[in-house]
Amino acid sequence: MSHAKVRRRVRHEEHEEHENHERWLVSYADMITVLMALFIVLFAMSTIDETKFWELRASLASSFGHEITAVQSGKSPVPGDSSPEGPLASGPIMPGSTDVKNQIDQAIKVARSKEAMAQAQATRAEVEKEIEALEKIRKAIAKALQGTSAAKSVRFRYDERGLIVSVITDAVMFAPDRAELTETGRQVVHAIGPVLRSAPNDLLIEGHTNTVPVSPKYYPSEWELSSARASAVVRRMIEAEGIAANRLSAIGWADQRPLIPGTSTEANRVNRRVEIVVGSTLAPKDRSLLGTVAAQEVPELSSSAASAAASSPATSAAKEQT
Repeated sequence: MSHAKVRRRVRHEEHEEHENHERWLVSYADMITVLMALFIVLFAMSTIDETKFWELRASLASSFGHEITAVQSGKSPVPGDSSPEGPLASGPIMPGSTDVKNQIDQAIKVARSKEAMAQAQATRAEVEKEIEALEKIRKAIAKALQGTSAAKSVRFRYDERGLIVSVITDAVMFAPDRAELTETGRQVVHAIGPVLRSAPNDLLIEGHTNTVPVSPKYYPSEWELSSARASAVVRRMIEAEGIAANRLSAIGWADQRPLIPGTSTEANRVNRRVEIVVGSTLAPKDRSLLGTVAAQEVPELSSSAASAAASSPATSAAKEQT
């Protein structure tokens, strides 16, 4: 009887303890909290940019649901500094509030303005470096022309294209209405040829005529004459001075780009010219600053150009040769 009862007794199986599959979340949260504290301590120990600190701290606070406290403008957020003041101080702020968003937006604007200022300073430095290189070419050309009859007929200036070497053609480079280089013109090209040959810059040769409405004798118009003069200089540079042809180009502007407006004697003399543009190696977006920075770095060029324009006679001359 007792054995039957034993057999009838229901045996209760021992169930395995239920495993908690989400326990890793606790360790993960602890690790993230420690990392957040580590980042803040590292920032507090270093000399930091306030804007970058704001961006990092706001990002961490938004991610982890912690409150953030504004920091005094101009101070590094260091432990123990519990009295923030200034335009950013507003006490504890919960992430997601309108105030913290405004502060973050302001911080981003400050960061962008600082970045823009740093970029402007870097661009200015590049432009100054370019002007320094072009000034070496200008001084070398001026030295090469010393003692020649063309020395007083050469002027220099800067614009967004680079260094402009302007050679007045009046009795220097070409005879009236002609596009063949004179002996003096060949001497000018020979004097400046070695300087330009050793420079890395591309060279644009431009022909210009004066604004007196007189048709050339040997060419259909001043367009052909100015282009032929520019081409003559290019050909001489290639054939006699050994300057690579792929660095050179020629263009004629006729009377469309005068240096001095009007038809005065001085205007006609100065506007009838050949210009050698020593091209800038700067990026196109930075070249617009060349003229402005050069006026500050090389003021003697600006003053000489202004005095030349001011000394131009006001009276109009009779029709002159092109």
